[in-house]
Amino acid sequence: MARGLGVGKPTRSSELTRAVDRITFVYLEHCTIGRDDGALTATTEKGTLHIPSSALGVLILGPGTRVTHQAMLVAADSGTSVIWCGENGVRYYAHGRPLGRSTRLLERQAALVSNTRTRLKVARRMYEMRFHGESTNGLTMQQLRGREGARIRDVYRRLSEETGVKWDKRQYDPEDFLASDDINQALSAAHAALYGVVHSVIVALGCSPGLGFVHKGHDRSFVYDIADLYKAEVTIPVAFEAVARMNNEDITPDILASEIRRKCRDLFREKKLLTRGVHDINHLLVPDEISEDNPPPAVIELWDDKLESVEAGKNYSLDS
Repeated sequence: MARGLGVGKPTRSSELTRAVDRITFVYLEHCTIGRDDGALTATTEKGTLHIPSSALGVLILGPGTRVTHQAMLVAADSGTSVIWCGENGVRYYAHGRPLGRSTRLLERQAALVSNTRTRLKVARRMYEMRFHGESTNGLTMQQLRGREGARIRDVYRRLSEETGVKWDKRQYDPEDFLASDDINQALSAAHAALYGVVHSVIVALGCSPGLGFVHKGHDRSFVYDIADLYKAEVTIPVAFEAVARMNNEDITPDILASEIRRKCRDLFREKKLLTRGVHDINHLLVPDEISEDNPPPAVIELWDDKLESVEAGKNYSLDS
């Protein structure tokens, strides 16, 4: 019996495999997830696959999966995040405890977003990642939005010319998917798939999906921030190409959304979007602090208004 699984003490964080040394993620669908001692198992009619949970960062459960109570115990004891989603991670539904036991990224995110100067610095870094080598030093949020607006307008114009798909403007009703034209429906479907993947990465890292730097006021503000890094490269081209195929009668209107989700699924895998998301979030929040040789500590401390933090598990009445 593995430690912490019904008997004995839970595995200590010092005994767990470091996040940087783990398999990034495993995606499973149409199987039953169980446990064999300290390993996870995935069983179908074809047989059983054993997965070393201690070497796994994130377990992504797609359609048709069933999970036993013992499987969740071994995942929790091993520090493995569990995320429930649509096909190949395209839609995010829910998640279990994140892999990161440290709150370092979350606290850093909260600190950066709570200060106007540092929030603007992160926003500039976000836009700079999209502008491909252009400097954003000294630009205000208004100037950044203007430059981004011009860039994205050029992307729409270029793809419209290349695909022959008529483009006017981004216009849609979040409550009525069918109220917009074909290209806007396609963009909404593609972006929804992207939001799911990005949301999965954010919660797996222990960050807050709601603490955005460019977006604010929504429980997925940070999701929208990170997703914007990839739209011009991934989802906007997918949407225009899908509508062009529909106009050429290669696909029918009734399967436009599902065709887009399948294309996004394949492209996310090809471009390693999960791995890129982890790297980009770390680059934005802690560019100089976390590396493979300097992972965030998983320790419990007490906050102190003068010393920032002090040791936990100590009786401080003995010092008075």
